[in-house]
Amino acid sequence: MERLELARLLGADKSAGAPRDVIIEESQPVRFMQAFGGAVAAGGTVFVADPSWGDVERAQFSDVVAQAPSANRKVKIEDRKSGIEHGWLCLPTGGSSGALRWARHDQDTLAAAVRGGCEHFAVSQVNAVGVLPLHHVSGLMAWMRCALTGGRYVPWDWADLEAGRWPQLAEGDWFLSVVPTQLQRLLGRPDATDWLRRFRAIFVGGGPAWPELLERAADARLPLAPGYGMTETAAMVAALRPEEFLAGRRGCGSALPHARLTVNEEGVIQLTAQSLFHGYYPNGRKEAGAWSTDDLGRFDAQGGLHVLGRRDAVIISGGKKVEPAEVEAVLRSTGQFVDVAVVAVRDEEWGEAVVACYPVGTTAPDLARVKQCLAGALAPHKRPKYYLPIAWPRNAQGKINRAVLADGAQQALAERGPEM
Repeated sequence: MERLELARLLGADKSAGAPRDVIIEESQPVRFMQAFGGAVAAGGTVFVADPSWGDVERAQFSDVVAQAPSANRKVKIEDRKSGIEHGWLCLPTGGSSGALRWARHDQDTLAAAVRGGCEHFAVSQVNAVGVLPLHHVSGLMAWMRCALTGGRYVPWDWADLEAGRWPQLAEGDWFLSVVPTQLQRLLGRPDATDWLRRFRAIFVGGGPAWPELLERAADARLPLAPGYGMTETAAMVAALRPEEFLAGRRGCGSALPHARLTVNEEGVIQLTAQSLFHGYYPNGRKEAGAWSTDDLGRFDAQGGLHVLGRRDAVIISGGKKVEPAEVEAVLRSTGQFVDVAVVAVRDEEWGEAVVACYPVGTTAPDLARVKQCLAGALAPHKRPKYYLPIAWPRNAQGKINRAVLADGAQQALAERGPEM
């Protein structure tokens, strides 16, 4: 597929004049779609930004955009020769470290992901109700599947869906993408199950869905399709089919036709895929062969992938990545903590909840002041949900034992509830 063909499918006309770079920061779906189509047609690099970012994320974004050869200006011919036609679409991701990076995609990686998904689910046209933000890869790809197959995309406000105001589904195969927290909230509405059963598949991703949630969905006979993917792979590269889920299989299912997944001797998931990104902007992906993820996994006897956890310290809360060191730095800047560490605890609503721990016996922080400082510095999903005084588990080298700290936080919440 040519880039101009993608622009045409998105309803945009060929841009006049020299190629130019575009930054898209838009939360309203229709305006995002219009801006995105025009940016594709413009011919330069497209940077997608999250409108909810705080000061920390915006500073990281400014640093990255500053590396663009001509951000928001006309792209020079010599700049295009450096490979801008490949990897011109830069999607934000937390990456392996949690710090913001931009995974470079293009019309070919997006089209490969769409083809693989259609073949896996045996459909030729995709219709979707979109409740995830379009600046997230899962939300963006829900729209791309519709646009590239001639289907209908219906953006819908999540608050309306949660309140029981859902759109009517016309004829055809309809799909819905949600994160586990959203699925839990929909299952809390008995009147939602009939509507949810009308979908060809309900994609569940963005973080691990806990077993109790999956069993509730199975009991309600919902056509769930738990999957595995990330920004770097243009969303799904593995997925359970709804009929497999309802037959009792669990995990993330088999690889989609455009991808191949393996697990190395250390248990790390590796993959090759036609939808694999071209590198993190402004660099290209130089390594040959399989790409190593940050996830540990295994395959079951039927060839289905099971994700066992992450090999780094990144927290996944509500389907979004949180880097503990970044949050800790902002917490320390408030002047309210003698020492502080951020860990994750299991949470039925968010999958993992962000917890700020400080040494027991030290002066308790002014949490009103802390929360006021964090409101302008961090995106909402990065702000701690709980603040707990904990016995400080440092080793002989003075390093915090985060596993022990997380266990202590989990136990403290179970026994006496959080200190808010």
